[in-house]
Amino acid sequence: MATDRDEQQRQQQELEEIRRSFAEMGARMGSLFEPAEADEHQGGASPPVLPPAPAVERRRPSWRLVAAAVVLLSVGTAFGWALAPDGSDSPAPVASPTTAVVPTTTATTVTKTVVSVPEQCVETAELADEVISRLNRNIRDERLFLALRDYTIASQACRREASP
Repeated sequence: MATDRDEQQRQQQELEEIRRSFAEMGARMGSLFEPAEADEHQGGASPPVLPPAPAVERRRPSWRLVAAAVVLLSVGTAFGWALAPDGSDSPAPVASPTTAVVPTTTATTVTKTVVSVPEQCVETAELADEVISRLNRNIRDERLFLALRDYTIASQACRREASP
């Protein structure tokens, strides 16, 4: 029992020392949450008061700036229109679809566009679905590694086949 009481007194003394050191440190550093005391300023005088900031005046843009912006926009549009392929503003198609003319029994002909996709690209899409499925199900083992490897190879083959 005597050792428990001695241990308790020792802990009390350590706690008091810690409290005292924190109090000394706080007195030296001051508090960020409390206002500064008056004796910290020069001779107890109040801190200097700054004048209020001047009001910001909003101005309309001058007519010269507006005119310059309109001219630059017009010139840029003209260059873009003139430099576009075939004078059109639509981008060039990525894949060139095959056009087949299908004769009908009437006097009119119907033109159908048939899009052909290389077989490697179809395989790439299937492998990508498999990889995504394994990642979503958190299956991260040898099967994912093999599917990802096969997808990479098929993707490169698709890119080679689809490029002109």
